[in-house]
Formats: sequence, structure tokens, C-alpha cells
Amino acid sequence: METKTIKCNKCNNDAIIFQKYSGMHLCRKHFIEDVERKIKLTIRKHYSIQKNDVIAIGLSGGKDSSTTLYILHQIFGKRPDIELVGISIDEGIEGYRPSTIGSAKELTEKLGIRHIVRSFKEEYDTTMDEIAPQQREKGACSYCGVLRKSLLNKIALEIGATKLAIGHNLDDEAQTILLNHLKGDVARMVRLAPPKELEGLVLRMKPLRHIPEKEVALYAYLHDLPLGFGGCPYAHEAMRREIRVMLNEFEVNHPGTKYALLSGFDKISGILGREFPQEGLSRCSLCGQACTEDICQACKLLKRDQ
Repeated sequence: METKTIKCNKCNNDAIIFQKYSGMHLCRKHFIEDVERKIKLTIRKHYSIQKNDVIAIGLSGGKDSSTTLYILHQIFGKRPDIELVGISIDEGIEGYRPSTIGSAKELTEKLGIRHIVRSFKEEYDTTMDEIAPQQREKGACSYCGVLRKSLLNKIALEIGATKLAIGHNLDDEAQTILLNHLKGDVARMVRLAPPKELEGLVLRMKPLRHIPEKEVALYAYLHDLPLGFGGCPYAHEAMRREIRVMLNEFEVNHPGTKYALLSGFDKISGILGREFPQEGLSRCSLCGQACTEDICQACKLLKRDQ
């Protein structure tokens, strides 16, 4: 018995995906166009790309960061006044990070993009594999996130980057918004709002913030980009994992939940910013990085003040 194929809603080609939240079946061509349209709109709306910008990309070698680099190369790669630079951080997680950094190197070589690799060991004289077994107040993901973010910003400043692009997708954004609501962390919610220039911090871009994680994975697969499906061995400690499972269940039962969370947050972010203005930045007295207190969070976690 012949199996009936489902056609794309925009043409007569076979569909490769059904977007439950939009009700659309899309073929390869129209799916790719849809993803790229959303990303270009996000960049135009939130991040003003200027002549002579140096855009650093936090490149883990997984699907999200690889897609971010690939898309930015598609959009700006032919402009001689824009430079793209990939930055990979080796946190020191044996059996996990080395392979993804290898994928990152292959991709940057293929696209002809400068690639910088730095490690926690070089910068902090420790690794996540050394930190994880220790008695600590926070989860491993908190240490990793703070130290990686600090090092990415430091390297971006060193190379004169004017933007720092990271591969946060719609799922990441929705999870972070809900997580901050559940923790009552208004300060972090304010920092999620559309970015502004702050001295000492390179402006962060999130080109994939309107693309669901599954669609990023499909886009990466269709373009033969690294997928990096292997999970971090320390991810089980994070509360975010529970939020992820809960949100995915809501999305299945109520399609569009993740988009609604992001859209609702974007509508109130301006009010939050006015009611809870971000504190002025100073310099960490120990490492010199920009922070809101005398000592930055990275130095506190590494107990450099003791």
C-alpha cells in the first residue's frame, strides 16, 4: 500500500517538518528560509551591526554554536568590513569537551574563520573535573557558566570584539526566563532584556533566540554541521534540567508555550529595566574584569579573595 506523503504548505514538495506551534508543514527549502528569516529579523531588531564590527562567537562545537557561526558567516562572511572570530573554551571535562573542540576547529577551517582556543587550566589553573569532586556551595553548572562567561568576555576584549554571539536558542531563553521567575531573581531577568552598551562587557548577541532547539538541530543536520549530542556529565546537577523537562511537556500539550514565555518577557523587559536599573560596573580588584561589586563572581567562586 502506497504511503501518502505530506506536502509543504508553501509549495508542492514533500514536508520534512511539522511546526506544531504554527500549524505549518514545511519542505527543506521553506524550513531553511523560515529559520534564516527569523534569525535575520532578530539581528535587525536587537543587534545593530556596524561597519568594522568584530563579532566573536562562543564556539563550543555543538549544534547551537555551530549554527550561529554558520548563519553569521552566511550573512556577513562576504563583507570585508566585518570580521568573525570563533572562541572555544576548554573547561577540562574529559571525554566530553575535546571532541567538540575538534569539531569547532574543523568548522572554522572549512569556513576560513580565525579560531581561538583557551582553557580553564591556562586561565584559572584548575578544570571542571577538578572542581566537580570538591565540597562546594553551588552546582557544577554554576561554576562552569560563570567561569566560561568571564573568560569569553576577557578574550573578546583582548581581540577588540564589538559583539559576542552565543548560541542560546528559544528553549534556552524560555528555560532561563522561567528559572529566574521561580527563583525570584529580578536582577538576572533585567540582564536578559535587550542588550545595551556597558563598559568592560562586550555586547552579547543571541541570534537563535527565536529558533526552537529541535529546529536548530534539524538545520544543523541539513547543513552537515556538528551536532554534539553527547551530554555534559555534570548537567544532572542543574535545576535547569528539571525546568527543561517541564517546559517540553507543556510545549507538547500546549504548542507555542516557549514562544509565549519569550514574547511575554520581551514585552515587560522595558518596564523591568526602568524599575530595576542595572548597577554601574566597576573593576574586580583581583582580576580586573568588569563587575558590579569589588570582587567578581568568578574570583569569588575560585576563592581568590582568601
